Amino acid sequence: MKHALCAALAATVLSSGGAMAEYSGNVIRIGVLTDKSSVYADAGGEGSVTAAKMAIEEFGAKINGIPVELVSADHQNKPDVGSAVARTWIDRDGVDVIADLPTSSVALAVQAVAKEKQRITLISGAATTALTGAACSPYGFMWTYDTHAFSVGTARAITREGGKSWFFISADYAFGQAMEKDAIAEIESGGGKVLGRIRHPLNNADFSSYLLQAQSSKAQVIGLANAGGDTINAIKQAAEFHITDGQRLVPMVVFINDVHALGLKTAQGLAFTTSFYWDRTPETRLWAAAFEKRMKKKPSGPQAGTYSAVRHYLLAVQKAGTDDTKAVAETMRAMKVNDMFASHGKILKNGRMVHDMYLVQVKTPAESKGPWDYYRILHEIPGEQAFLAEAESGCPLVK
Repeated sequence: MKHALCAALAATVLSSGGAMAEYSGNVIRIGVLTDKSSVYADAGGEGSVTAAKMAIEEFGAKINGIPVELVSADHQNKPDVGSAVARTWIDRDGVDVIADLPTSSVALAVQAVAKEKQRITLISGAATTALTGAACSPYGFMWTYDTHAFSVGTARAITREGGKSWFFISADYAFGQAMEKDAIAEIESGGGKVLGRIRHPLNNADFSSYLLQAQSSKAQVIGLANAGGDTINAIKQAAEFHITDGQRLVPMVVFINDVHALGLKTAQGLAFTTSFYWDRTPETRLWAAAFEKRMKKKPSGPQAGTYSAVRHYLLAVQKAGTDDTKAVAETMRAMKVNDMFASHGKILKNGRMVHDMYLVQVKTPAESKGPWDYYRILHEIPGEQAFLAEAESGCPLVK
């Protein structure tokens, strides 16, 4: 009888303290896998690591008494490196979720590993729609933007304004190819046509031959389906060749860090679609000020997206009472996203987080009132218009 009573008491204690048993290794471990040294380091990199830390600190670095830890690494924009880090993190270090993942080829590779290992990915840096399409995962979430959203905002707007003939200079990997494809679909649906296209390697220094081919095409618009340092280099060199004197240069993906690097004299007048602008609301200004205090610069869209995605993940872990991948993924999908990044965001079955996007134009030096005062918001693009409906995504999870 005494032994039975002891056993019952032990069971009661274990049950009442069960929260401890619901967390693998008694720790919640988040990995930020990013570009720390190359073309996307300014828009992601240490800024994304800092953004994730800010989300963790909001919870006091603990969820239901369980510590939250952060690790980070540089994937060097190489899918094999990203995959190897992901496997080590999961198999050896017990990482529960991998965040950021700029570079679409790396994100596709890492999401495949995470799907196999049943771990969550929070993608805020990559843009190919394949991540929520054919390569979707029940544990994969795409947070910040994608190539379809950029195309709906920028290519559609420019074509409607009269930019009917285009020539594309595109990055030669998954992102550039997807961006080009989605933009061309928007251009052609608006009555425009593409006169030619050419692709360059990632992290390219010399765009002269590409720009001269675009110039000789006589297209009204030269579309840049690249990002980060590649976009900066292409815009700078286009200005040096005076290409924009007769043709309009339209970058499909621009981050505020790119505008800062270019300077308003060079960047003024550029129009593009963005997921985030630090000066849009009181909430974005407050968060951006806290970020700038640490990083000495304003946040990019991917960095703000990393913060939002990690925060939503932690809220889901808190609500689910566990870090079990399936339970947390289901909870994340069931919860609305409500923070400074997205005030009424929702997550589709394919993992796409739907939120509003913004068509912006870079101010002239005379219009800017101070450092980082760079954009005029031309109009808001509702999330339902910006992103593909889940039924059109091609994701096998959508039935």
